[in-house]
Amino acid sequence: MKKYKHFKIGGIQHKIFNLVLIVIILMIAAYTAVIVFQVKNITSLVADTSEKQEKSIDDISGQTMSAVISSSLTSSSRMQATISDDLFMNLKNQVCALGDSVQRIFEAPDEHNEYPFYLPDMSKQGQTYVQTITAEGVDLDDQALRHKLGLISSLSDSMCSVYDNNNLNSYFVAFPEGAVMITDDRPEAKITEEGKILTLPVTERPWYVGAVETGELFFTDVELDAFTGQIGIVCSLPVYVDDKLVAVVGADMFLDSMSEAIAASKSEGAFSFIVNEKGHVVFSPEESGLFQVKASDEAVDIRMNQNRDFLEFINESFKITTSLELMEVEGVEYYMSGSPMPTVGWSLISVARKDVVDQPTVAMKEQYGAIQKEATDSYHTEMRFALLTIIVLVLVILILAIISALILAKRIVRPLERITDRVHSLGGDDLEFRMEDAYKTGDEIEILAESFAMLSAKTLQYVEQVTRVTAEKERIGAELSVATNIQASQLPRLFPAFPQRPEFDLYASMTPAKEVGGDFYDFFLVDNDHVCLVMADVSGKGVPAALFMMISRVLIKARIQNGEPVDIAISNVNNQLCEGNEAGLFVTVWAAVIEISTGRGEAINAGHEHPCIRRADSKYELEVYRHSVAVATMEDIKFKKHEFQLNPGDSLFVYTDGVAEATDSHDELFGNERMLEALNRNPDASPKEVLDNVMDGINEFVAGAEQFDDITMLCLKYIGA
Repeated sequence: MKKYKHFKIGGIQHKIFNLVLIVIILMIAAYTAVIVFQVKNITSLVADTSEKQEKSIDDISGQTMSAVISSSLTSSSRMQATISDDLFMNLKNQVCALGDSVQRIFEAPDEHNEYPFYLPDMSKQGQTYVQTITAEGVDLDDQALRHKLGLISSLSDSMCSVYDNNNLNSYFVAFPEGAVMITDDRPEAKITEEGKILTLPVTERPWYVGAVETGELFFTDVELDAFTGQIGIVCSLPVYVDDKLVAVVGADMFLDSMSEAIAASKSEGAFSFIVNEKGHVVFSPEESGLFQVKASDEAVDIRMNQNRDFLEFINESFKITTSLELMEVEGVEYYMSGSPMPTVGWSLISVARKDVVDQPTVAMKEQYGAIQKEATDSYHTEMRFALLTIIVLVLVILILAIISALILAKRIVRPLERITDRVHSLGGDDLEFRMEDAYKTGDEIEILAESFAMLSAKTLQYVEQVTRVTAEKERIGAELSVATNIQASQLPRLFPAFPQRPEFDLYASMTPAKEVGGDFYDFFLVDNDHVCLVMADVSGKGVPAALFMMISRVLIKARIQNGEPVDIAISNVNNQLCEGNEAGLFVTVWAAVIEISTGRGEAINAGHEHPCIRRADSKYELEVYRHSVAVATMEDIKFKKHEFQLNPGDSLFVYTDGVAEATDSHDELFGNERMLEALNRNPDASPKEVLDNVMDGINEFVAGAEQFDDITMLCLKYIGA
């Protein structure tokens, strides 16, 4: 809020001024409306009529052009796609027929005679016959290869007949040894000017590679013919006998006529193009832009980096004849319709630019707009003078209204300003707002002042309460810090724990979920040849669980160090903990005593997690066996003892449920499988490294999610005497 002289901008005074001013303006507006009512009616009628006529012209012309374009493009794309696909279907049928013949020969070669085969011969120009071409280095004197060539030569007459009666460029059978028998009438294309027969890398050609890799009928992209340089497409088919590739048969045809037909489809703003299943434009009259034809090694998928509608349209055109669609491609809008060529999996798309199609409608609208403008200009000129007179009268009334509003607003706002100044002065030790005579106006302003006085009194009370609560919270925080240190000091933390005992190595850690936790571990020598390991988890969290933990640890250690067997010791501890356990706390315990010289161990599992054992040169695995109920659940429980054997090189890993139940932000548990995966990242690592690997696995999994349970682990590696 800003103050200008005695007037506050943005305050209540300003709002009262605005209210009075608005009321006066509305009265002026009503007066003006009576004058200009008829004028507006006439103006609105003219504008509405013009708009409806323009919209009608736009709709009718647009619908007409859309219907014409839809019929034209859809019919064109369907017809051209059908004609083109018939060519590929015939090509496919001839290749399949040749494949069947070759397979029958190689399935029963002894039932067929060998015939002579021929090389390209300049004297046979213009004659259709089967010519043999090889890759560089292939020996035609190889008996196995000559046997194959002789068998396939038996098909020479039928291959020549197919070539002469179909629009094919060539008809061929290729062999894995690097030879191919080609049927055509152009032997001169395979001979150099020096009279040397050309070689052909048969097994490297796209049609050979594609057929072998797919294992089925294969159509290549549009490619240049190896001998003539003309554009064409090859259809090939692998032939297998007893799951072994014996030949690749195929045929190709030149596509000059198809390319010329696509080029002839181009007119002003319209053209057709063909796209293959990879999204490559294989035929198009366009010489630049997205629809330009490029070599197969440079071609890009036209569906990439385009809008989703265009991608779905192209994919749909591979399946069905699409309806007319309006697409925006590279900033240009096109009407498009596509039809599939199912034999090769291609699509023919007919295209028309929207701006060219819409030109008649645009021209009609522009002509109508010019006529309308001329009629309305003269009407508006006559109205300006009358409006100017009204404006002058309104301004005079408005000035008088402003002066009156300023005086009225000042009188109403003065008590509020006094309240505001007093509220701003509150601070430090002066936080009490008191009622004054200036605030007693007998209206809402007096109620507001009384509310401030009441709020001031409550604020003083709240400040006093916050001061007390803050002091208490700081005291509790200090005590929890001391409790954390006390709990941590109760657990053995000096590592290596027993440097004088080379027979084993161990390491343990505890990460509490709160300032103090309910998990604990312990390890100690019972005598010179026995070591005790304890892993436990008290129900609950915080200070009560920590106190119960410390009592449980002391009792267990005292019992076992006094020489009691581990099962008897835990049973006695159970009875002690049940006495006066009004809080209903209990503790899950895994405890074991291991004979250091032999590795033989005795353990009890009172409701605790299953331990993991790694045998030498193996991986960690869960040691699953039936365990007893938790300690402190009921008196006089007999705990079952479990015997196990550690051999030199074996490792033992025990833990609390905070490991397996660590939770990520999606409430998914870490689980035993991920725990075993972390243990086995480096199963031969030292005990400390094993625990670090598990903790790293947990941290990677939870990714910063809040820890809800204590995480306690212990690992012992038995080395032996």
